[in-house]
Amino acid sequence: MLMEPRSLYRSRWFMPVFSSILGLLILGAFVAADDLGTGIAGLGMMVAVGFVFLIGGRRSETLAGLGGPGRDERWEMIDTRATAFAGTVLIAALIACWLWDIAGGGDGSPYGQLMAITGFAYIAGIALLRWRG
Repeated sequence: MLMEPRSLYRSRWFMPVFSSILGLLILGAFVAADDLGTGIAGLGMMVAVGFVFLIGGRRSETLAGLGGPGRDERWEMIDTRATAFAGTVLIAALIACWLWDIAGGGDGSPYGQLMAITGFAYIAGIALLRWRG
């Protein structure tokens, strides 16, 4: 029987498994770039992050909320606000990097493309949420 997607990411195993899979992808990317040592270090760091969430999630409300199993309506709101804040900071950084690159004689790549993707994603999100609501 398949797990419901919501129960999957609320499992205490989600963050350790996700971190390990990401670590394996990091290892693969560095192996492809012929840098096995850095890849192994990246895998080790991601496995360590997953271990922290696995062990610490039982004792820390913050780790449980970040890792999935401690999520409730309050944590959903905290996550939404933190995501919006991080997005705002990232957009400001992209604009600053784009301007810096243009001022230095560059063409603004890849910052302009990332800003365009962000703008389209924002508009699509607004349209989707408006259509659903």
